[in-house]
Amino acid sequence: MDHRPIVPRARLLPRRRHPPYAARVARSNGPDRTEAHIPTAFTQAVETLRSARLRSEVVVEETPAPKRLAPFAFALTAEVAGDAASGRLVMLHDPHGQEAWHGDFRLVTYVRASLEAEMATDPLILGVGWAWLSDALAGRSAPHTAASGTVTRVASESFGVMAQEPASAEIEIRASWTPLDTDLAPHALAWGDMLALAAGLAPLPAGVVAIPPPRGGSAR
Repeated sequence: MDHRPIVPRARLLPRRRHPPYAARVARSNGPDRTEAHIPTAFTQAVETLRSARLRSEVVVEETPAPKRLAPFAFALTAEVAGDAASGRLVMLHDPHGQEAWHGDFRLVTYVRASLEAEMATDPLILGVGWAWLSDALAGRSAPHTAASGTVTRVASESFGVMAQEPASAEIEIRASWTPLDTDLAPHALAWGDMLALAAGLAPLPAGVVAIPPPRGGSAR
């Protein structure tokens, strides 16, 4: 008699359909979240960010969002004109709000851009960098409050066997602000304008509508 244990055959489970991206974002930022638990306000905010039509020189992709800053998050990255400038925009949402935000949404950005030598030594350049953001938000009529941030000038010079390398300089802008409604398209457009200014692009002529290239990335 054969005394070997009977091993049950493995069952083939049906393939599960992947939830929408907003659901995957929410699940990645907390335990046991399902699509039904995603706030409508968060889903609407994501869609308005996606709907923004940035100028063609600003190449935008969705990217995985940070997981520990808020219960729900969504992120975009962008590069402008051959890496003359680049940036990241993160939308955070806490349905219960956070005191420091003065609301339940927060937009956070980091922008880096190369500087020409004469601009790098200009004592006003740090204020100019902040004006790129504030003017862009005002220009797009993006309602917001509690804006804050820092602007940093970084200069590099090589020495020794690398002394022949040209000196370089960059400006880095770290900022955040609280939108006053869930229509974040004006904020995304302002972010794109800020990137274009940082890259030294000329403003689009009045009446010209930007037609961006298709967005891609692993987040879709």
